Amino acid sequence: MKKTILSIALVAVFGLTATASTPNEGEKKQVKVSESSVTWKGYKVTGEHNGSINLKSGFLEMKGKKLIGGEFVVDMTSLTCNDLAAGQGKEKLEGHLKSADFFGVDANPSSKLVFTSVKAMNDNSYTVTGDLTIKGITKPVTLVVSMFENKATATIKVNRTNYDIKYGSGSFFDDLGDKAIYDDFDLVVDLAL
Repeated sequence: MKKTILSIALVAVFGLTATASTPNEGEKKQVKVSESSVTWKGYKVTGEHNGSINLKSGFLEMKGKKLIGGEFVVDMTSLTCNDLAAGQGKEKLEGHLKSADFFGVDANPSSKLVFTSVKAMNDNSYTVTGDLTIKGITKPVTLVVSMFENKATATIKVNRTNYDIKYGSGSFFDDLGDKAIYDDFDLVVDLAL
């Protein structure tokens, strides 16, 4: 009888321990990449440029209706400039942005964002901290993600010099005058789930 009670007690303790130590993962909602968009905007003393980058893959991790994680990969080879027309500097700017002066896409064909912390602001918005990898360099970023039904949006401000992209930066080079390019650029992400 004592052995039976001891056996039941051990099974109960180890059974509960095994259950309690199992990670509580949520549901991964895959992003519909063909219906989603990532746009960028960069700034210089004399103006700005904007364009797009294709999303390669991604998911948001949900626990019920609450966001708890996410991961995204973008195809840097798809980087385009949308504010210049063909034959008016578009190809030249795109080539320069893809070169080693900027994103070095031959050596680094993709960039990645992995959520590391998600905190609810209200029912639809979250403050997210994540690890952003560009040119093989990973740095933390903070963004706000808003979710409505099967859509999510986010805006991220990125300091390019954190990823060894220093070309034309007034933070590293003197006397650039009107050739200076600001360090921060913006990414706007619209996701279809």
